[in-house]
Amino acid sequence: MSVIEETAPGKLYIAGEYAVIEPGNTAILVAVDRFLRVRLTPSEKAGSLTSNQYGRLPVRWHRNGDQRLVLDQEEHPFSYVLSAIDVTERYAMEQGRQLGFYHLDIDSQLDDSSGRKYGLGSSGAVTVATIKALARFYALALSPMMLFKLAALAQIDIHPNGSCGDLATSAYGGWIAYTAFDRQWTRDTRMHTTVTDMLMREWPHLDIRHLKAPQDLRLLIGWTGAPASTPALVAMVQSRKGDSETHYDEFLAGAKTCMKAMVDAFDQADTQAIQDQIRVYRRLLHSLGQSAATDIETPELHLLCEEAEHYGGAAKTSGAGGGDCGIAIFHAHDDMAALLEAWTYNGILPLSLKVHNEKRHAA
Repeated sequence: MSVIEETAPGKLYIAGEYAVIEPGNTAILVAVDRFLRVRLTPSEKAGSLTSNQYGRLPVRWHRNGDQRLVLDQEEHPFSYVLSAIDVTERYAMEQGRQLGFYHLDIDSQLDDSSGRKYGLGSSGAVTVATIKALARFYALALSPMMLFKLAALAQIDIHPNGSCGDLATSAYGGWIAYTAFDRQWTRDTRMHTTVTDMLMREWPHLDIRHLKAPQDLRLLIGWTGAPASTPALVAMVQSRKGDSETHYDEFLAGAKTCMKAMVDAFDQADTQAIQDQIRVYRRLLHSLGQSAATDIETPELHLLCEEAEHYGGAAKTSGAGGGDCGIAIFHAHDDMAALLEAWTYNGILPLSLKVHNEKRHAA
């Protein structure tokens, strides 16, 4: 078999952050045209993992008595890759495939050459790309939903509090509306069933569908220069959601109303209505951050948003906040060049990203 190469795009949250951690809540995300690539080279008797993110020295692996993959060194940065391999190979064995050996080389464009992290979802992209490469290696036909479910099974073992929205975006591409599944049901159910059965079952609340952006909608992305830890921020909010002063239930109710209105606005190709709901969600996040004593909208992100509003856009943090990126939605006729100049002057880096696999409403 020849070398197999697969890619998965990075992601950005448009709205729905924090709320989408809870089952049945929806977020809107977009896939961007920076990719994580996995190259699989078949081998015999031994395999290895290499990545440009962690140096080029390979991490070697072998198989133990029950054919599980085991790394030859204890300390390693490949948790998501290993979990993706484990889940996919369990499915491959259930489908009657004989496990083989291979070298995996991981190359990421989601950070820049100096190692700056933009918050584009590298852990989700590497999980999806690894599963896609292994699916070809073992001749497994996967629909986008099956790909997502395998990736979700892999990710919740490593990061049980994640929404898996990044996985849905990397698996589907384009603009998506993602409604979170019940992770506790998934963890409980998989303990007494096969991977194959998990792929065939309906997962409570799970829904993923493509959205079409209006023809006149323009998305701008700015990076504040400060990387953020999504798991840490989410854990902080989750730890305080039971406190009465956090008003978490009010946040979730507002988020549900806002996200329904925003999905409807996409369906109706109404850029102005999308902008209106972006502003609503920014206010919801601001209230959540204040009540949970969590710095979601940092001073740098505040400046990014206010400059975008000054030039006619609607802006908010993207993802968990605390740093990383902000997004701004404009009409095509707006003066976006002035905003980009203002961002740059204030130390905010405009990212030249485009939507990957985009579909738009006809003009």
